[in-house]
Amino acid sequence: MRQNRLGPAARILAGPLSVLLFATFAIPLGAQVASESLAGRGFGPAYDVAHETTLTGTIQEVVTNHAAGSPAGMHLLIAGPQGTVDAHLGPYLSKDTQEALHLGAPVQVVGAMEVLHGQRILLARQLIVGGRTVTIRSPHGFLVRERVRHAASSQREEVSTTESNGGSR
Repeated sequence: MRQNRLGPAARILAGPLSVLLFATFAIPLGAQVASESLAGRGFGPAYDVAHETTLTGTIQEVVTNHAAGSPAGMHLLIAGPQGTVDAHLGPYLSKDTQEALHLGAPVQVVGAMEVLHGQRILLARQLIVGGRTVTIRSPHGFLVRERVRHAASSQREEVSTTESNGGSR
């Protein structure tokens, strides 16, 4: 049988020393705290709430196909007082909202302008179309899914409320 050459004190120190060695290589030596201007950066373009603007105009084109160099998801080309603006709406719009977006429809978009690959894009935070207000992004610029209540689910809620109250009277 073979004897281990390390003594009890060396065995006790081996664990913490190996963790320290691993941590030295895992943490970059030039690590810095992210600057304030990059706080909104994630997987997509940054959203700068300080430069938020409201655009009112009419839909000139609804773009559903992804073009290289632009954020994924639906875009609207909106004709307004500033000329034609590309507004990014993201991939999470409900069918009802998508159907309300047609050529010539009046819209109001609240968002922040961003230059991406040399192209100015309005990152929409809020869309008002057909009398409905749709939230596209959170106040911090993160895309959100539109919540939709279906008629069937509201009927189920009515039935369950009636049953929990002891039935119809």
